Amino acid sequence: MSETPPNSTEFFYHLTPEVVMRAAEQAGLRPTGHCRALNSLENRVFDIGLEDGTHIVAKFYRPGRWSLTQIQEEHNFLFDLRDAEIPALYPALFPDGQSIQGIEGIYYAIWPLTGGREPAEFTDEELEITGRLLARIHNVGSSREARHRPALGAEKMGLDSLQFLLDHKFIPELLEARFSKVVHDTVIVYNESSKGVPVHRIHGDCHIGNLLFGRDGWYFLDFDDFCNGPAVQDIWMISSGRDSSDLQRQQIFLDAYRTFRNFDNSWLNLIEPLRSLRYIHYSAWIARRWQDPAFPSAFPHFGTEEYWVKELNDLEEQLAFFQSDYTTFIFSQKINEPETLTNKDFFWDM
Repeated sequence: MSETPPNSTEFFYHLTPEVVMRAAEQAGLRPTGHCRALNSLENRVFDIGLEDGTHIVAKFYRPGRWSLTQIQEEHNFLFDLRDAEIPALYPALFPDGQSIQGIEGIYYAIWPLTGGREPAEFTDEELEITGRLLARIHNVGSSREARHRPALGAEKMGLDSLQFLLDHKFIPELLEARFSKVVHDTVIVYNESSKGVPVHRIHGDCHIGNLLFGRDGWYFLDFDDFCNGPAVQDIWMISSGRDSSDLQRQQIFLDAYRTFRNFDNSWLNLIEPLRSLRYIHYSAWIARRWQDPAFPSAFPHFGTEEYWVKELNDLEEQLAFFQSDYTTFIFSQKINEPETLTNKDFFWDM
């Protein structure tokens, strides 16, 4: 398969059921004509019915985002998890033994259609189960390197995102200086806090929407954002809150995690800078996709002055929060003390 041709992005924006059916047939499948688009903005994902009465999911990767080698590394990670008998959603193999095909310059893969429910709120037992499961995933993740995937860090999520927003004039001119300052200050804090923290293959986008409970128990899906990064990135996104009850749940999760893998409490100091970097990266992600017709309709308020004022206020409050003595309390192993925490949770972008 060749790399992405110039016109494939426009073709991707307007994928038709006919092309989806042709991709299924090219994979050696016999579709009935049933084709239903599933909820996905970054990629295009379809539920396809087959003549044998089963359904599969076809995932078409956004052109230009990942190279063939980088997508293969995602699949290799999943196959490593499969070999370790860790529950996750694995891609199917095509008749040629590969897990990736191309059509009209767009890479795609076939996945089983599985049922399951997203967790509304974890019980203590479910926190323990998922904590142990994530530790096992990280054990596999640290077993070998992903040489072609990016490293999660402040330069990519913070500085690169800021530069794109500035270069393309998304941020109102009157807010540019303040926005730039809070991004640079956040990057400094993250870089200082992350010194000596190990990195390895992680899920990368490990929020509860990517965790399902099915017939065979809990399993993770959608490793599209998998990267090299610190373990705490996956942990904070599952246990994202920061009031006293949230911290208690996080402690249960970490205790279970530590039955399979070490986790140093000092790594928790990365949570709040990572939260801020995710806000910044999220805005740049929308901006980078703005030419995709699906994005203006999905984010009608993006780019307004109101949007940027709220974004900036949240980031500045975040910065003040994790620069204060308050974080010393959170991450000093006093997690079981009955303390009332009043700062609101800014994790609005799941």
